[in-house]
Amino acid sequence: MLTTDFSFSLPEELIAQRPTAERGASRLLVLDGGGGIVHSSVRDIASFVPSGAVMVFNDSKVRRARLYATSAGGGRVELLLLRREGPSRWAAVATRMAKLKAGKRLGLPEGIEAEVREVRPDERVFEFSREIDDDYLERVGHLPLPPYIRRDDVPDDADRYQTVYARERGSAAAPTAGLHFTPGILDGLRAAGVELRFVTLHVGLGTFLPVRAEAVEDHRMHLEEYTVPEETAEAVNAAKREGRPVLAVGTTSVRTLESSWGDGGLRCGSGATSIFIYPGYRFKAVDAMFTNFHTPESTLLMLVSAFAGRERILGAYEEAVKERYRFFSYGDAMLIL
Repeated sequence: MLTTDFSFSLPEELIAQRPTAERGASRLLVLDGGGGIVHSSVRDIASFVPSGAVMVFNDSKVRRARLYATSAGGGRVELLLLRREGPSRWAAVATRMAKLKAGKRLGLPEGIEAEVREVRPDERVFEFSREIDDDYLERVGHLPLPPYIRRDDVPDDADRYQTVYARERGSAAAPTAGLHFTPGILDGLRAAGVELRFVTLHVGLGTFLPVRAEAVEDHRMHLEEYTVPEETAEAVNAAKREGRPVLAVGTTSVRTLESSWGDGGLRCGSGATSIFIYPGYRFKAVDAMFTNFHTPESTLLMLVSAFAGRERILGAYEEAVKERYRFFSYGDAMLIL
């Protein structure tokens, strides 16, 4: 299976650069079990989700993980912090990665220095001259908007690039399917008999690293940490026993549920996953999915293709382009039943 099998043509003007004026106002393409397509709105999602379904959301919170540093020669280097590996040690990706050899030093705001201590294939490990905590990141950090959003972050992103139910900081990118939901939409789902539960997966390289391998099977995912609370495991297992659907909100929720499945049920607890889901994968926990429209040749597009079929998904994407849906993180959404 080739990575290019998951390519599609997308006009650049359909890449959403900003969120809708009002959260929850995005369009919704519903791909039903019979292969039909319905055009609707996220506000109306409760009318499509079966009563008794369990919807599982990722409640990870985005860090202000983007830092602007200066090299000794005065050039600007952009760091994206991925994981804390010690009080003052972080794994990160950066611009100009090839020049960031072991021992390279960078200057950061408030007089902090960062030194490259370890070179890894897709990241660097930095030792900072003092602890880098969330207070520091809140003061000087920027939201890690993806590179296809061609602008700097603005104050409005602090709200809109975060889900309304975000709880524990740890993600280097938003679990973007959840950005559509408002308290009112969540209340409407509950009123329709839908059970809402949460997992936590801190988004890192495993979610957004591009596929560089020619063959899909040669790509390797990076580890991402997750937690499944006991009440979520109990709700999912009860639904599976009783024949009620489990609907995952976002690919990170899908990967968490599928990674935690074992011995015929969903297990609670914490762990790390490098699961790579592409066509041929047999889903165990997830029966339906709510997701955004994903970038060509990405692991995310491969995951939804594994769930609904590559040709069916690419056909739905073609329809979305024709109907002028907005794509990617701040774009519109798809419900796959």
